[in-house]
Amino acid sequence: MHVVLAHDPSGSVRVHDVPGAATGEARTVPPAALPAVVREAEPGGPGGTGPAPRWTWDDTSAWYAGLLAAGVRVERAHDLRLCHRILRHSSLAASSALASAPAGPWDEAPLTVAAPVGMDRAPQPDALFDLAAGAGPRSAGRPGTRRQASAVDGAEGPVAELRAQEAAVADSPAPGRLRLLLAAESAGALVAAEMRHAGLPWRADVHDAILTEALGPRPPEGRRPARLEELAGRIRDALDAPPTLNPDSHPDLLKAMQYAGVGARSLRKWELSTIDHPVVAPLLEYKNLYRLLTANGWHWLDTWVTGGRFRPEYVVGGVVTGRWASSGGGALQLPKGVRRAVVADPGWRLVVADAAQLEPRVLAGMAGDEAMASAGRDGDLYAGIVASGAVDTRELAKVGMLGALYGGTTGASAQVLPRLARTFPRAIALVEEAARAGERGGVVTTRLGRSSPPPGSDWDAAQAGAFDDEAGADAAARARSYTRSWGRFTRNFVVQGTAAEWALCWLASIRRRLWAMGVVPEGGGAQGLAPAPFADRPHLVFFLHDEVVVHAPAAMADDVADAVRAAADEAGRLLFGGFPVDFPLTVATVDSYADAK
Repeated sequence: MHVVLAHDPSGSVRVHDVPGAATGEARTVPPAALPAVVREAEPGGPGGTGPAPRWTWDDTSAWYAGLLAAGVRVERAHDLRLCHRILRHSSLAASSALASAPAGPWDEAPLTVAAPVGMDRAPQPDALFDLAAGAGPRSAGRPGTRRQASAVDGAEGPVAELRAQEAAVADSPAPGRLRLLLAAESAGALVAAEMRHAGLPWRADVHDAILTEALGPRPPEGRRPARLEELAGRIRDALDAPPTLNPDSHPDLLKAMQYAGVGARSLRKWELSTIDHPVVAPLLEYKNLYRLLTANGWHWLDTWVTGGRFRPEYVVGGVVTGRWASSGGGALQLPKGVRRAVVADPGWRLVVADAAQLEPRVLAGMAGDEAMASAGRDGDLYAGIVASGAVDTRELAKVGMLGALYGGTTGASAQVLPRLARTFPRAIALVEEAARAGERGGVVTTRLGRSSPPPGSDWDAAQAGAFDDEAGADAAARARSYTRSWGRFTRNFVVQGTAAEWALCWLASIRRRLWAMGVVPEGGGAQGLAPAPFADRPHLVFFLHDEVVVHAPAAMADDVADAVRAAADEAGRLLFGGFPVDFPLTVATVDSYADAK
């Protein structure tokens, strides 16, 4: 049963019991009383005699934070805004009234989200899905900031939206897949809120020691650390530049390098590494250390780590493929150099697990390619590709598979791809068909039903310009470049998006299994430093695409590792049924995150 929560104009909370799509009676409760209402209805609560209700609200991050602060966890939820975004653009719901309705309040994003790459330049594979919003598809709503109030806060708004979503799913040609996707996306929102609430264990003293070791003692505000100041002097000396040269100013630095005859046209690492000049070594070191200072330096430490916990701001579905993004703290870009600061509480351990070669395995499952699934049966899929006779070395297998996923058309990737196509025809045909769809300006859809956006207005203009009566060779070349670029986008969208769905199912299963394990047994270790309701039980603290970190009492760590593995198997079955594709994990139980790899 859905229990819909909505803001009342008076400032109270309206609680609607909604079995199926029929509106039930609504109660009005003051906000301060909501945690007690939820706690009572949850399994184990005084009134929780049946299955857990599915708490339905407009924005999990807004509603759930207050409940967690009161020590209340919910078993299930339905995030109307996240689910609306999926259904609005899914090809599986294209014929629904929800998909064809004019844009409204439910199309407003509560947080800025990442959009697919714009067509102002040809995208590079490693930047294809995580550029800032603003260069998005022609059908996407304009990203915004967290709203204070809107039409959806009315007493009937969320209930009406729930009805529309249920109708869109029921009328879909694949309702089961869409229901799983919406449930997984909503569960992911619960996980994100819980991880922010619990926090990732973080030793500020260890982080400070890491920075001091690399940069020197913490400098006064506005001053460079000692090591950066030393390198800045070496850079000036190598360029015979005045003491006023600021290596943080790229235009000034490039101008000084030009005067010195260095010959660099940019400050990219790959270009600098090809140049033989005394400035290269100190400049590369300066760039690396400056990145550490600005991304995870003392200011970051002061801002994001409090009470021994790092609490980043996750954005569920913040990337167009369904991957998560981060709107603060840089949680998805924690460099290895600072992971030594992630240390379990006394008497606790970190269980770190990551899925091996996730995207190729997902491709095998989507395509029903038994040969590729068999290649991954013994753990290392790339070694299995070599054993199949498709290629001679593991490196070629990896290069060829990445080319298939990201559209490699030159070098070793292009040479290997035909051999992979002969050995794994169904898998390679799937990504090739997705690329052709994108090149035609079409959309593609993941296993569970998340659809890609159509290309942006730049793509449209390029295609139209190529057929103009006065179009020249440049216009035709531009159109071909945009066509290939969008084909590379859709080629990987179906695989990366389905991998994100697998990861969401994995997270949901881990979350459920960890809670079922209960609290730390008597004598099994000290209570942790996380707030209630996670102080005495294992809980998720970090997630990065295909990797999770669980903070667990030491006595429960082995059982947690087993639960994480079982959850990976369950995620595979949810997406691919009985098809025999394996999702092996690398699991490590450690005191410090840095020791996991």
